[in-house]
Amino acid sequence: MKTLLSIAAALLIGSAPFAIAHGPKAGIAVSPPEAPYQAVSKLVTLPDFIPGMGQLFVDPATLPAGPFLAYDHDGDLISTIYMIPIADLNPDKAFDDLSTSGATVDHVDVVYNPGHPGVEVPHAHIILWHVSADAESKVAE
Repeated sequence: MKTLLSIAAALLIGSAPFAIAHGPKAGIAVSPPEAPYQAVSKLVTLPDFIPGMGQLFVDPATLPAGPFLAYDHDGDLISTIYMIPIADLNPDKAFDDLSTSGATVDHVDVVYNPGHPGVEVPHAHIILWHVSADAESKVAE
């Protein structure tokens, strides 16, 4: 678990200056984002809106890591999520140059997931929230 947190911290420290310094990149601030992003619900068997995460979009070429762009019910970008397979968190694998949404980051969560359609293997969700912790309720249900 310490390794997971260390790697997550390194990913965030490396990308945080870029994520904090700019507004969202053109074409992704509101749902649906521009191509090459596609609705995750159209790619795998998942609901269009996932409680706790929102409506997810991803560029299929970036799987499994992402970034996944998450939108609330109003279509506003609420978070950027990376899904990093636990098996890839080792000295032989690096996730260099992961793109960001460019949106300001308010806080970060790292959450273990045992697997789901699209990323079936155990992985970590590294969630860059673009809203306050209180505003996370916008995707609660």
